[in-house]
Amino acid sequence: WPMVAAAAADDEDEAVVKDANGTVLKDGDAVVLIKDLKVKGSSTAIKVGTNVRNIRLVNPVDGHDIDAKVDGFGQMMLKSSVVKKVL
Repeated sequence: WPMVAAAAADDEDEAVVKDANGTVLKDGDAVVLIKDLKVKGSSTAIKVGTNVRNIRLVNPVDGHDIDAKVDGFGQMMLKSSVVKKVL
């Protein structure tokens, strides 16, 4: 039984990722950017209101905890604090 309790404790330790409004995000969600984002190596920025579909939650790297493909920019990591979930 101690092993079952330890396994249950591991499941509870998973980090919960929330958007800018506090809504819990999960893999496959669609989100919208709430802030213009400068892109390194590009002269253009990703504009407010850009839709991002099929996000994937990953272990945070420098605060970037969402891996997603942004239309027109390709694959990139985003911070959950600059997106809100599309309901």
